[in-house]
Amino acid sequence: MNKRWTGELALLAYILITVKSGSEREFLKEISEFKEVVEANLVIGENDIVIKINVKDIAQLDKFLTDKLRVLPDVFLTTTMIITEQFKTKQA
Repeated sequence: MNKRWTGELALLAYILITVKSGSEREFLKEISEFKEVVEANLVIGENDIVIKINVKDIAQLDKFLTDKLRVLPDVFLTTTMIITEQFKTKQA
């Protein structure tokens, strides 16, 4: 069953993060404590970390990105992908 975001519920997004080399694990521990973060993963590739967040709306997404995430000193780059439809959310 697919779930389509209607605006009535929370806004979900993936954020790909590139951080200062060597700070990945400590950074991941720090942002895992943010209430908006529902999933946090260390990855190998162009980015270092991928998080999934749950916020109320676009304004709260902007506030999270601007006031909480991008102000952290080890952040070099972020890419945000808003989830519009989920087809499978089963945990492994």
